[in-house]
Amino acid sequence: MGFERLTSILQNKMSNYDTDVFLPIFDAIQLETGARPYSGKVGPDDTDNVDMAYRVVADHIRTLSFAIADGSRPGNDGREYVLRRILRRAVRYGREVLKAKEGFFNRLVSVVVKVMGDVFPELKQQEVHIRNVIKEEEESFGRTLIKGIEKFKNAVQHVQNGQLSGEATFVLWDTYGFPIDLTKLMAEEQGLTVDEDGYNRALEAARERSRSAQSTQAGGAIVMDADATSALHRRGIAPTDDSFKYVWFKDHESVVKAIYTGSEFVESVETDGDIGVVLESTSFYAEQGGQIFDTGSLEGPHASFKVHNVQVFGGFVLHIGSYGTGISVGDKVVCKVDYGRRSLIAPNHTCTHMLNFALREVLGDHVDQKGSIVLPEKLRFDFSHGKPVDPDNLRKIESIVNEQIRAELDVNAKEVTLAEAKRINGLRAVFGEVYPDPVRVVSVGEKVEDLLADPENKKWLSISSELCGGTHISNTREAKAFALLSEEGIAKGIRRITAVTTDRASDAMRAADEFEQLVDNAAKLEGSSLEEKVLYLKSNVETLSIPAAKKAEIKNKIVQLQDRVRKAQKQIAEENKRKAVMITAEKAELAASSGKTFCVSQVEVGLDVNAVREAVTKVMEQKGISVMVFSTDKSTNKAVVCAGVPEKGDRGKLDVTEWLTNALEPLKGRCGKGKGGLATGQGTDASHVSEAMDLAASFASMKLT
Repeated sequence: MGFERLTSILQNKMSNYDTDVFLPIFDAIQLETGARPYSGKVGPDDTDNVDMAYRVVADHIRTLSFAIADGSRPGNDGREYVLRRILRRAVRYGREVLKAKEGFFNRLVSVVVKVMGDVFPELKQQEVHIRNVIKEEEESFGRTLIKGIEKFKNAVQHVQNGQLSGEATFVLWDTYGFPIDLTKLMAEEQGLTVDEDGYNRALEAARERSRSAQSTQAGGAIVMDADATSALHRRGIAPTDDSFKYVWFKDHESVVKAIYTGSEFVESVETDGDIGVVLESTSFYAEQGGQIFDTGSLEGPHASFKVHNVQVFGGFVLHIGSYGTGISVGDKVVCKVDYGRRSLIAPNHTCTHMLNFALREVLGDHVDQKGSIVLPEKLRFDFSHGKPVDPDNLRKIESIVNEQIRAELDVNAKEVTLAEAKRINGLRAVFGEVYPDPVRVVSVGEKVEDLLADPENKKWLSISSELCGGTHISNTREAKAFALLSEEGIAKGIRRITAVTTDRASDAMRAADEFEQLVDNAAKLEGSSLEEKVLYLKSNVETLSIPAAKKAEIKNKIVQLQDRVRKAQKQIAEENKRKAVMITAEKAELAASSGKTFCVSQVEVGLDVNAVREAVTKVMEQKGISVMVFSTDKSTNKAVVCAGVPEKGDRGKLDVTEWLTNALEPLKGRCGKGKGGLATGQGTDASHVSEAMDLAASFASMKLT
């Protein structure tokens, strides 16, 4: 009967929702929303839909809490899209029917934990995580809900024959995240129907556009569709035996069973272009489970076929390559795998497992694998986590993997039944992945036989054990080192780590140490030397391929150096202002004592425009006379000049812009239009500063006499 139905019988209630499984949640909903109390009405009796809204919100907050505690979360595909749909449905009912305020839904997690947490301890353990995930999704939907409802209202105004068009329904889903069932509910409330056939056509058209884009991106690689694999079955060809892929450094003999051009099967190869070869058995690893394919060659009696891609379709391993002229169906061939390349891939795959383990150790049990790619040059791992991983945790994650490498742990693999594997405590699998039976278990540091002998041992929680069909190293020492290069968000609630192993990891660590030494050396510099070095360090640190945690540490050091530069620049600026004002004030005193109503001064503050302007402004205010101040920079042969004419003094006789423009002619400079009695300009030939100052003095003397 299920728990809720059994409860309704024991408590003599006509509905599951009338039991104490739901009533505490209803009380919490009323407290959050201020709606009328739940009265248990259904159908036509529930005229305001309030009781329906209570049931929707309560049922959906339970579903989401349990699903997120089990490692899932709202998203765009599959089961995750189902969760997103029910969350949005609950939020809409709460906001529109119960008149709840924004953010009400995630606050209901606590009552679910209170009601169910004793029986399901994972709810208590994950309470903060559950609430954060729901809060993030609720806020996101809140931003689109208002726009979507407005769009829906606009679409309703253009309805003909009482039916909302399929195109409008698709736009509501594609742009505003309204699933069709939500739109149908909104339409029903308006007495309308939805053109579901039109919606499906628009949806299929969008999918076709997506498929076409993917096909173009794939570059036309050979693919065997269902018709092709069915043709192989009809010809009595058995799926490829690829168990030999786990054997290293050994050539494997096999027989050509089929040759595929991408459109048809042929008996022999008559072109140097790409074709696909199906063998009876193979030692090549076909791309799957995130691991890249093997490359190499097939050596036949009359030809050598270069294999540059290996894919599997319906159990048939397709060796895709070129220069196969002379290979025919029935030929005996030797599989020659490029084991040097595979030796670069295997450490990355084993370290992906150790990374998966380290992420759960550091971040928590909510971390779930969302995808991975294992290449010769790097590994990439996608996982569920709601926020960026801080540098301290990145350092811990990287350290755990390196500790396992230094511990020189044996990597063990064994094929077992799926039922046996699932009993192993702490065994990792990709949630939602369909695994064959039997499956292959890969464990780091413990024999698979020991795991199977005592599957519930809590000791297994402290090791990496996963279901995996990939190729691995035999001991962690072969990975040499692990460097976590980057951590970033790629989708809502999904983070991505990129890392390297072996010599690439050692190179990354060495590059980090060398660059950090440059930063530490820069700390010993002063003045312009420090300023130049900091600019170089800041512009280059982002391009470095070094461990992310170390990069964050180095960037912090650079920030501290930037602070030093800013403080030094501020001190220099203050000193320049003080010096410029003092020298110009002295010049103004001399000018005033000789009966002049203007002052032309030169100060040594380089191209510090602020200091020059400060000198002009202060002295003009203090002395009430017209002032022009020059300053030059020998290294660039440039000059800055500022002029000021007081409002109550000479402004009617001496125009500040005209005065400065004349003075700048020998300096090959120009100025903007003066404002408020002040004008500033620059010259590109400071060697004529004396001539410019004489010209400024004679021009002012002429105008003011």
